[in-house]
Amino acid sequence: MFNGIVIEKDEQGYTAKVKEIDNNDLPEGDVTIKVSHSTLNYKDALAITGKGPVVRKFPMVPGIDLVGLVEQSNSERFTVGDTVLLNGFGVGESHWGGLAEKARLNSDWLIPLPKGITPRQAMAIGTAGYTAMLCVIALEQNGITPDKGEILVTGANGGVGSFSIAILTKLGYQVVASTGRLEQTPYLKKLGAEEVIDRNTLSEPGKPLTRERWAGAIDSTGSYTLANICASTQYGGAVAACGLAQGMDLPATVAPFILRGITLVGIDSVMRPREDRLEAWKRLADILSPEVFEEIAVDINLIDVIDVANDLMAGKVRGRVIVNIS
Repeated sequence: MFNGIVIEKDEQGYTAKVKEIDNNDLPEGDVTIKVSHSTLNYKDALAITGKGPVVRKFPMVPGIDLVGLVEQSNSERFTVGDTVLLNGFGVGESHWGGLAEKARLNSDWLIPLPKGITPRQAMAIGTAGYTAMLCVIALEQNGITPDKGEILVTGANGGVGSFSIAILTKLGYQVVASTGRLEQTPYLKKLGAEEVIDRNTLSEPGKPLTRERWAGAIDSTGSYTLANICASTQYGGAVAACGLAQGMDLPATVAPFILRGITLVGIDSVMRPREDRLEAWKRLADILSPEVFEEIAVDINLIDVIDVANDLMAGKVRGRVIVNIS
């Protein structure tokens, strides 16, 4: 038996609680992992609170990120004692995830823990930091270099936003952070933002084209915000879109694309090929220094997760939440 968070849905309703799980109930997979750390992401909070249709089958163990030691392996890729890392692949949605003391997974979903990163640091980064790195790589691939001008980061107080600011700053970019919590300005400037703006300046319906400002942007909000970012991006600029916190609609026109030649790049982190994952994590290990993790992350235990999930949904959580499992 081992402990984990289990989400259940029956005629009596939707529940999430910490309970004992039998080893025999673990799902199919060729690698069994003793989980040391997981995280609490926005998607996990949606699943735990039932405020979003995240869970696709019940019962479900949430947790889209995990790191731990291989306890049993039928894969040629990993052996007992290896430290492995997982982000995405529907784990915590359609396959049991990382918010439990054990997980059984498909080895194709796993990568080795990168050298230079501890298990705790890997979960401080988690899907949020990994997604942020994919966004930065996309900007680089579209020719956005530090000399081109300002880079806008929306949802700046969240995990993706916080890591985007830290990564871009380390690489020499000039970052402008957009947030709905201006009281967090000192935190965002400590991460490296040179300017902090109110998200309301971008979140309302705007014009098809406005004054060119951004050389590039990383947006986790969608809707009017993303439309306004495109309308104010410089000629030849690029915008990496990775979220829908404001909405999944895009009330924009083709004007920025056909008159200014901007590029809108969609960033998927869930089903990303193994090669992209290895590249992103290697870059993260090379770029980020330990003090970044202390600024961005807080630690909780498995027993705290459900309460903190409710706080996250209420907008009371900043940055990343590491869950110490073992």
